Amino acid sequence: MDDEANQLGVVEIREAVKIAAEKGLDLVEVSPNVSPPVCRIMDYGKYRFEQEKKKKVAKKKQHVVQLKEIRFKIRIEEHDYQFKIKHIKEFLEKKDKVRVTLRFRGRENAHRDLGEVLMNRVAADVVAWGEIDSRPKFMGRTIIMTIIPKK
Repeated sequence: MDDEANQLGVVEIREAVKIAAEKGLDLVEVSPNVSPPVCRIMDYGKYRFEQEKKKKVAKKKQHVVQLKEIRFKIRIEEHDYQFKIKHIKEFLEKKDKVRVTLRFRGRENAHRDLGEVLMNRVAADVVAWGEIDSRPKFMGRTIIMTIIPKK
């Protein structure tokens, strides 16, 4: 193929190199495994530049999912709770995962049922923006739950 995408047919290598040199372009082997090998006459530097440009544009458009963490305590006031729910909503709208952690300190460990109630309340309050990836699990003195954004 020449630079205007016209088929030249089967051509000797020396003649193809000569044609490419006359036009000031490169002879690039496209498919080496077929018989006869397929080559193309093009400006290889320009081609590589365009490929790099496409990669950069694709990389700009992709979103890397981050894991954000919000920590609760068992005795949280209503305003603090609403403030943290607002942050969870913002993270989920930005398509980030959120890990909700509830830590028990001292005698609070005896009231694990209150921790479950709080985690279920969090799950119910964020159901509009995300879905539960992992249900609340007890891990020592903490309860951990993961929420992912809705598709």
